[in-house]
Amino acid sequence: MAVKLRLMRMGKKKQPTYRVVAADSRSPRNGRFIEIIGTYEPRQDPSVIKIDNERAVHWLQHGAQPTERVEKLLKISGAWTEATGETVDAAVPAAASKKSKKQIEKEAEAAAAPAAEEAPAEETPAEDGDEG
Repeated sequence: MAVKLRLMRMGKKKQPTYRVVAADSRSPRNGRFIEIIGTYEPRQDPSVIKIDNERAVHWLQHGAQPTERVEKLLKISGAWTEATGETVDAAVPAAASKKSKKQIEKEAEAAAAPAAEEAPAEETPAEDGDEG
């Protein structure tokens, strides 16, 4: 039996929460599972990740294969480092700023405007020094 560590979708429509489960790879996504090893709530800000590292390490040592997303969650929780010995940068990525294109363009223009004003100011003292 091939065991996978994967996400099992829970929650209401358009409001997902997930369980991290050890399940037979042949069972459906929300079907039978062997054990629940944690939860993942992506809608919270920041996302909430609760994983029983001891059980996750147990399953990894016994040959369970995590999905890509579960592997990222295990790296954040620290279970991946315990199981494999790899050193991983487990920093949670910062939330992407939710700005419109117009806001981004305005900020870029505002950042470019002071730089444009400074450039002529630097050239004028050099010209004054040449005259004197």
